[in-house]
Amino acid sequence: MKIALLILGSLFSTCSFAQIYKCTDEKGKTDYQSKACDKQDNAVQIDIKPRSTIDNSDQKKQNELLKKKEQDGKLEKGRLLQKQATLSESAKNQFLVKNNPEKFSAFSILPYDLDHLPELVSVYQNRLPDIERLRRFAAEKALATERCTRVEASELHNKSTRKTLVFLVNCSSGNFFYFTEHELSSR
Repeated sequence: MKIALLILGSLFSTCSFAQIYKCTDEKGKTDYQSKACDKQDNAVQIDIKPRSTIDNSDQKKQNELLKKKEQDGKLEKGRLLQKQATLSESAKNQFLVKNNPEKFSAFSILPYDLDHLPELVSVYQNRLPDIERLRRFAAEKALATERCTRVEASELHNKSTRKTLVFLVNCSSGNFFYFTEHELSSR
């Protein structure tokens, strides 16, 4: 039996693409060989050609990896879109400040550094474009009251909640104003 296994092993290793025959003679002796059995022997042809096997766990892991990459891509795309929107709103703020120095101090609506957000702003970082737009609206609304002659700062205030953002506008006249996002959105 051991000899038969050795022969079988050597046949598998030397000719992995050849045909193997299992030959059983009249006495019941089994022999494995690379050539066809004699006519009087009981012959069984063994197919040893390699087959592609799919390990379901490997396939599942690959599918999960593809889904994760796809989700990461969507997240990255979402971050890029948000960053572009934030930069767009920041640019509008800077344009307004630069072109109206009598109404806005140079530091009144400074753009946020997206990589180093203040602690309060980082809590609401998924709403950065809204925050930048609403800071501008708050400054403009304070000026419209005519009790604010020049805006010194327009910032997100710590009274903000997940449901409602609150903005504080400081004026050079010494007045300050609080505006909720609901007040600013209805302008």
